[in-house]
Amino acid sequence: MSIDIASPHLFSEFRNKISSRRARVGVIGLGYVGLPLALLYVEQEFPVTGFDIDQNKVQALTEGKSYIYRIAETEIQEARAKGLTATSEFSLLAEMDAIIICVPTPLNEYHEPDLTFITNTAHAIAPHLRAGQLVMLESTTYPGTTEEVLVPILEKENPNGLRAARSIPSAPPANEFYVVFSPEREDPGNTTVARHDIPKVIGGLDSRAADLAAALYGSIFRRTVQVSSPAAAEMTKLLENIYRCVNIALVNELKLLCLRMGLDIWEVIAAASTKPFGFQPFYPGPGLGGHCIPVDPFYLSWKAKEWDFRTRFIELAGEINVGMPYHVVASVASALNQQKKALNGARIMILGVAYKRDIDDLRESPALTIIELLQKEGAEVSYNDPYIPMIGKGRRYNLQLRSSALEKLDAYDCVLIVTDHSAYDYAKVVKEAQLVVDTRNATKGISSSKIVRC
Repeated sequence: MSIDIASPHLFSEFRNKISSRRARVGVIGLGYVGLPLALLYVEQEFPVTGFDIDQNKVQALTEGKSYIYRIAETEIQEARAKGLTATSEFSLLAEMDAIIICVPTPLNEYHEPDLTFITNTAHAIAPHLRAGQLVMLESTTYPGTTEEVLVPILEKENPNGLRAARSIPSAPPANEFYVVFSPEREDPGNTTVARHDIPKVIGGLDSRAADLAAALYGSIFRRTVQVSSPAAAEMTKLLENIYRCVNIALVNELKLLCLRMGLDIWEVIAAASTKPFGFQPFYPGPGLGGHCIPVDPFYLSWKAKEWDFRTRFIELAGEINVGMPYHVVASVASALNQQKKALNGARIMILGVAYKRDIDDLRESPALTIIELLQKEGAEVSYNDPYIPMIGKGRRYNLQLRSSALEKLDAYDCVLIVTDHSAYDYAKVVKEAQLVVDTRNATKGISSSKIVRC
């Protein structure tokens, strides 16, 4: 059914379809962003179909199983009972009223944007696009992606000559589809803010698309925030994450200085945090992980070059954070050297490889770089992570390691704390280990000559 949004009556009909939960929602990409989003719509009794090229994910969901730690299997089973389906058959997109794209946007080996997943998804949608559909991109990317990459593919490759609705119409309403960028704001491991309490930023290609998206997103989020364009919404997401990246880089650099000065950066941060205004604490670590914060600065820096603009401040922050795994490896080598041992041939146990505490997300984890660097120096590396049983092959690594039991820690020359999971008994680790290098201040309050904090 094509929808003439130019008609107030039909616009009301579309809103009624949302309020009556008859709008069919398709979510492409059933990972850490797409699956929780799909579950929110199911919770509000929308008919939801998840699309993914990964047959293992499709099969798991079909069988009522979860592959994300923080999502219980009972939640999947309840969603299945309410009508959630999963498929790799993209021709079913033609049956959807709204299509939400939640696919990865990584960097390539040159730290440049890799939009392969977005372009492949656009090519997959286009043959099944129909008039009146709402297409929404959530994947983090540089300003201009929606209008310069996504829309041209959809317009060029759909078989019916459909055009994206714009403020100045380029096609009759019956031949239009609607496009929005609305950045994902998932925070894996955050148990203090409910998903539906995170405001949803919406940038429509025109006001009609934005209004439709606000109605649909408003049914699962308590608040929607409309901005003037997809590019403004894209920049909003980059600002949020670059803000964190820059501040983490600042505190990482201060940590390096404090180490030379014999000061405890954690003590300094705690003291500064007592100021009731003008200060927000950020914490140092072994490097940045997750999909967004390590990636977003490079997306914006790359795009800025198109405008003959160099983002020096952002690039410097990226350089500092990228260098932290190298600092960790140097610290391990120095700590071993103090015990008259060489890094080459040392047995090292890494505690925690997820990119942050108490999650099963390995994306861009600094642990991956640390493991590779240690191996290059000749170390024999093992790891333990209660959330990640195996590290296989990724886009930029091929480690093929399995999580080892936390037994006989005294057999290792060094235990390296990379991710401070709450399940670990750090006092026990320190007691049993020969040497502990702590990158997260996980051993705070434990006094031992075995501990090196870096």
